[in-house]
Amino acid sequence: MLELGQKAAPAADLIKDTNEATFMADVVEASQTVPVIVDFWAPWCGPCKTLGPALEAAVTAAKGAVKMVKVNVDENQMIAGQMRIQSIPTVYAFYQGQPVDGFQGALPASEISAFVDRVIAAAGGEAPGAQLEEAVVAAEEMLEQGAAADAAETFAAILGEDPNHAAAYGGLVRAHIALGDLDQAEAILNGAPAEISTKPELEAAHAQLELARQASNAGPVAELAAAVEADPDNHQARFDLAQALHAAGQTEQAVAELLDLFRRDREWNEGAAKAQLFTIFDALKPNDPIVLNGRRKLSSMIFA
Repeated sequence: MLELGQKAAPAADLIKDTNEATFMADVVEASQTVPVIVDFWAPWCGPCKTLGPALEAAVTAAKGAVKMVKVNVDENQMIAGQMRIQSIPTVYAFYQGQPVDGFQGALPASEISAFVDRVIAAAGGEAPGAQLEEAVVAAEEMLEQGAAADAAETFAAILGEDPNHAAAYGGLVRAHIALGDLDQAEAILNGAPAEISTKPELEAAHAQLELARQASNAGPVAELAAAVEADPDNHQARFDLAQALHAAGQTEQAVAELLDLFRRDREWNEGAAKAQLFTIFDALKPNDPIVLNGRRKLSSMIFA
C-alpha cells in the first residue's frame, strides 16, 4: 500500500497553552524553525469552541509541519493588547518571529485546512494537502492506464490520511467500477461521509456506477440499430441503442441518439432521454467536448 505522511509528532509538542511569561519562547523563538499558529480565545466565546478543536485537528494532521499555541485573552490581556486583538476568535500565524498570515472569526473545516496548508507553504514546507493532491494525480494516472487495483489501493491510502477527500473517494468508487466490482463500488458510495456526499466527484462516480449497471444489461448494438432503422419512432429501441452504444464506448453516438429521441418526444417515458443525457454528462468531466456540445444542443431544443 502507498505510504503517505509520516509518524505524527506527540500532540503535546504540537499544541500547547501559553501565557505572558512563556509567549516569547512558545511563539517568537519556536517560530524560528517551524511556523506557529496562535489562537486567541476565551471561555465565554461561542465560535472559539468550534474553531479551536478544528484548528487542533488540522495542525495534528500536518504531522509536525506547523505548531499551535493557544492564548486565553481573559488571562493574558497584555498579550492581547500588544497584538491589538479587537475580537475573538482571532488567529495569527508566525514564522521566524513575524506574523505571516491570520484571520478573524470561525471558518469551515475546509478553509481551516487551506489556511494551515498556506502557512506551511509560506515557511517553505510541503503541506499535507499538496502531498495528497500529488497522490490523487498518480492514482488517476494508474486508473487511466488500466491499473485499477493499484489505483484503488492508492485512493484508499489517501482516504486513510483524509477520510473526507472527495476526489479520492470518487476515485475509489471508479476504481472498483473499473474492476467490475459494482456492488463494492455502490457500498463505498453509500458509505461516503455526509460532508462530501453531494460533492461533484461523488456525483460523477454515482453517474458512472449507474451507467456501468446499465452496460451489464445492454443489448447488441447491431440488432438495436436495425430496429431503429426499421422504425425510427420506436423510442424504446432508440433508448436501448443509446445504452448499448455507451456500453460499447461510443459515448458521442449514444448522446446523438438520446438527443434525437428527445427531439422526437421529450416527454417519452417521463423524460427518460433527458435524464439519461444528464447521467452521461455527470459521468464525464465538465469540460469534455461531448458534454459541452451535448448540453448546447439540448439547450437549443429546450428553449427553441
